[in-house]
Amino acid sequence: MPFSALGLSDSIIKAVTEQGYQTPTPIQEKAIPVVLAGDNLIAAAQTGTGKTASFVLPILQTLQQAPKVRAKRVHAVILTPTRELAIQVEDNIQHYSRYLEVSSMAMYGGVEIEPQQQRLIEGVDILVATPGRLLDMLTRRAIHLDETRTLVIDEADRMLDMGFIADINKIVEKLPRERQNLLFSATLSAQVRVLAKTAVTDAVEIMVAPENVTAPDISQYLITVDKEFKSALLSHLIHEKQWQQALIFIETKRGAAKLVSQLEKRDIAAESFHSGRSQAMREQLLADFKAGTIKYLVATGVATRGIDIDDLQRVVNYDLPDAAEDYVHRIGRTGRAGASGEAISLVSRDDFRNLCAIEQHLGYFVTREVVEGFAPKLAVPASNSDYAPKSASKSRRRQSNRR
Repeated sequence: MPFSALGLSDSIIKAVTEQGYQTPTPIQEKAIPVVLAGDNLIAAAQTGTGKTASFVLPILQTLQQAPKVRAKRVHAVILTPTRELAIQVEDNIQHYSRYLEVSSMAMYGGVEIEPQQQRLIEGVDILVATPGRLLDMLTRRAIHLDETRTLVIDEADRMLDMGFIADINKIVEKLPRERQNLLFSATLSAQVRVLAKTAVTDAVEIMVAPENVTAPDISQYLITVDKEFKSALLSHLIHEKQWQQALIFIETKRGAAKLVSQLEKRDIAAESFHSGRSQAMREQLLADFKAGTIKYLVATGVATRGIDIDDLQRVVNYDLPDAAEDYVHRIGRTGRAGASGEAISLVSRDDFRNLCAIEQHLGYFVTREVVEGFAPKLAVPASNSDYAPKSASKSRRRQSNRR
């Protein structure tokens, strides 16, 4: 099915074609007609499936018949959990609307509020915002939502994981009762469905691919190694395999700084990316990484869903995440837009609990390898799909202090 069959204007089709889109992805093919029909929507789709276009494109189509936006008003609000994702979504809007007279803006915390407040004075057609900063603007009366006709809650599961449920409910209370509501999530957990009952009623529900399936064009394998030799193994792989670029996930900010230092001692220039760095610095690091100026980026979970690079070849899990779902989102940074990708995990004995949880979530065992000279002295036990650690709840409590 071509994009022209979805009811989109020639201007939008021209823009997406120039972005390299040829035919709609499954989520786009299913969601766009529902949004154009004005129905509420709950959609489950993994990252890298083209879900942003599935709500942005029909919103742009609808806005072509909308009246001019008034001062301090917005026609559509897209809520995202992180600043990085807000920037990413707004960047996509800019590309898709290049032949339309539609204004958009990304609004998030961590930067001065006055320039954003000034930008709202003339009104904005599409506002992409993090919940906290939007509430700040509402408190200042810098924005009014009385003319907002579309609400999008993007990455709803991540939003709830980060504790935004109260903020979302406060924002919903400020919106007109007559509006279109769209909720997109990688998983439709019980928590997400509770949110949907209050924010997205009478909705069409779409699910694309099972929740435990990762992109088929991502080659996954793990390398067993003792914990104290992980940095040496990573350096060996970078040198021996001549990796040109890698996004390396680690669990803590302190660990990220330490690993960058260890790599530097082995003549590998890397940068750390985490919540402790300023927003301006994080934006610059992302820009440099996308441009190839930075080859190796060591990132905590803050980047799990905020980095969108079509040709990123490789993701490395230096540490396995505590939440199995985060593994899927991490490796989803590669293999995007139909490209192939590689996901490598460095696994030591104390990662076994997380490894079992991840493999249970995936529904299969990840291929194991051992690199000569790095065989672990403390063997990693054989995978066990029935493994149920007693202290699983403790690992979840640790996550909030790590990013």
